[in-house]
Amino acid sequence: MADVKVYGLKNCDTCKKARAWLDSAGVAHEFIDYRDHPVPADTLRAWADEVGGWEKLVNRASTTWRGLAEDRKQPADAAAWTALIAEYPALVRRPVLVRAGGEVSVGFKEAVWGPWFA
Repeated sequence: MADVKVYGLKNCDTCKKARAWLDSAGVAHEFIDYRDHPVPADTLRAWADEVGGWEKLVNRASTTWRGLAEDRKQPADAAAWTALIAEYPALVRRPVLVRAGGEVSVGFKEAVWGPWFA
């Protein structure tokens, strides 16, 4: 089993680019499509904590977010956030990279990923 897990959507261009970068860097990884395998609420909370909050984990520029009713865009607590993401998994920024030590990165950032795997 790989020490690196990449969560995303199999048809997402950014996820494909990130996986190709990991392959070219020789980084073994496991890819998990979170539409096919929903991420547990406690894992989502841990990711949000690691990256600096729900606002950094959720892509507020996405068409999915923009299509939400205004009252849905103000989740009151972690339970409301996780329920919203369970309903709309595409709200999570992609990809989410998780290293064995628990470090989490959202979005493909070669400047961040490069030093991690140097």
